[in-house]
Amino acid sequence: MQDLASTLDYVRTADGRRLRVECSGDPCGRPVFLLHGTPGSRVGPRPRPMYLYQRGVLLISYDRPGYGGSDRLPGRRVVDVAQDVAAVADALGMHHFAVVGRSGGAPHALACAARLPHRVTRAAALVTLAPRDAEGLDWFAGMAPSNIDEFSTAAADPEEYEARLIPRSASIRSDPAQLLEELRSEMTEDDRKIVSDSGVRSMLLRNYCEALRSSPYGWIDDSYALTVPWGFDPACIQVPVLLWHGARDAFSPVTHSSWLAARIPRATFKIEPSAAHFGALRALPDVLRWSLGTSPGEAVPFQEDGAASSPHTASGSRSR
Repeated sequence: MQDLASTLDYVRTADGRRLRVECSGDPCGRPVFLLHGTPGSRVGPRPRPMYLYQRGVLLISYDRPGYGGSDRLPGRRVVDVAQDVAAVADALGMHHFAVVGRSGGAPHALACAARLPHRVTRAAALVTLAPRDAEGLDWFAGMAPSNIDEFSTAAADPEEYEARLIPRSASIRSDPAQLLEELRSEMTEDDRKIVSDSGVRSMLLRNYCEALRSSPYGWIDDSYALTVPWGFDPACIQVPVLLWHGARDAFSPVTHSSWLAARIPRATFKIEPSAAHFGALRALPDVLRWSLGTSPGEAVPFQEDGAASSPHTASGSRSR
């Protein structure tokens, strides 16, 4: 696995698609998949490789279909992530691994736990959404107006949503700072401080550029997947699950994690009272340690073009 983790750039799936992959940390370390937000990519926020190496962690990220360097999978559902994660794991020669998903990647982490119970050791979902058809949940309650508009349009009129997002994605690709500016009015003061940090901002802009580099369809297909049935019942998840949420999150309201926590049998639910959506990465160091069954509490430097940045970041999207 050592040579593969050091050199693997692409994985070919059973149906012939290519997935762009990036590994960091210890090539012989304990594997953890980190599933990016929406829009996002494999170069999204993560601890520095040296930190991971020193702690024996191999962190695997890849672009979901349609993002960055990965081929599109039209009509994909949340549950379809399991086959892609399994393909990457097989290519790396690993059988067991943990999965951590943030924001738009969080439901995908839960899908891996549901569909790969003999391979996923633990799964963590940070600032997740619940299924759109969640019984008894007012899905839009507490959600920012921009997200209500986007998700409502994606569900009710996919053609209109696509017509909107294609030019918007092109504009953000040319000027990724535009997305952060669009979000600013709906952020809490804490979130605004996080995204104003120069290291975080630089990392986010790079992440958005790579996410939308080849097409807008990763973002489009994520939105569709999150507003139709996921393809699995969260109540069937039997592996340990950690749900982390900021109580002040308006992009993914905390009631979504509450709904999931009440239904996933082995779920641990952590609410951070003062945090919102973009505070999720403050929890990532402890979440990574939890995913490997190790102790929390140590500050972690984050990856930003090979240099240390502030230990704050974001889930990476307006929609998630």
